[in-house]
Amino acid sequence: MMDYLIMTVELLGGYIFLFVVVKILGKTQISQITPFDFISALVLGEFVGSAVFDKNINLLKVLFVIAMWGLLIYITETFTQKSRRMRYLFEGRPSIIINRGHLDWKAMKKNRLDIDQLQQLLRSKDIFSIKEVEYAILENNGSLNVLRKHSFDSPTSADLKVKPEKRFIPLTFISDGEVLWENIKKAGLNKSWLQKQLANKNISTLEQVSYAEWEPDKSLYIQKY
Repeated sequence: MMDYLIMTVELLGGYIFLFVVVKILGKTQISQITPFDFISALVLGEFVGSAVFDKNINLLKVLFVIAMWGLLIYITETFTQKSRRMRYLFEGRPSIIINRGHLDWKAMKKNRLDIDQLQQLLRSKDIFSIKEVEYAILENNGSLNVLRKHSFDSPTSADLKVKPEKRFIPLTFISDGEVLWENIKKAGLNKSWLQKQLANKNISTLEQVSYAEWEPDKSLYIQKY
């Protein structure tokens, strides 16, 4: 029983400390993850996992190891922000895979990228033919950014001489069946307005709605259960 209690305390302590370390390191650890960041995250998690099942390692040692590893990552991130050479060393450089409509086979070979993988990345950008691409850049985190050839590019409002509409970020009013009153108040609306909108769509109670979002000058978008 005591072993389970010790494991629980170590796991809880490691969980809280990992949360703090990730907060300090910043969002780039997830949103712009590089191969180095990926390995760092694995090692950090392995420290906690190993410590939980190793009776010779106590909570203090777990926290010390996490703190030291987090400090090393923090120092590395600081250097990469200040030094372009260090940034290239740890994060690498973006590679132009398609240049002026032509495949750069050397760049593909250097990045261990084959034609099937390239086509898959292009399809994720709604591009199903390489001939549509003017430039394709493989970023450090493995994502592909593409510039289409002019003849295949979609026309913009300026091309069509259409007067652009003012755009707004939709506000979520109901999420997973829960009403977000802060957003409703932010929009200058109230409960009676929401109930009226639901009634117009033959919805009698809030419990029937799983999701609802609102934009100015547009009707309330609703998804029911």
